[in-house]
Amino acid sequence: MIIDGKELARKTREKLKNAMSNFEYAEDEMIDYYIYQIKANQSKIDYLIKVAKKKGIVLTRNNEIKIRMFMEDEQVG
Repeated sequence: MIIDGKELARKTREKLKNAMSNFEYAEDEMIDYYIYQIKANQSKIDYLIKVAKKKGIVLTRNNEIKIRMFMEDEQVG
């Protein structure tokens, strides 16, 4: 099964958003779990951006900045 890169990025952003939301209410051992999930999804988004660039997919600077700002806003918020 081939997954569209945009769909994979969307699902990864959604997983990141959910992990950040769940982290806010996590207790005990679950804190470490959600930290792991957040870092893993951030790394996956970085990887997807890198792959897109290698394949010649044009990510405008604004789009890349928006993706990274979304990640930072979710970390802070």
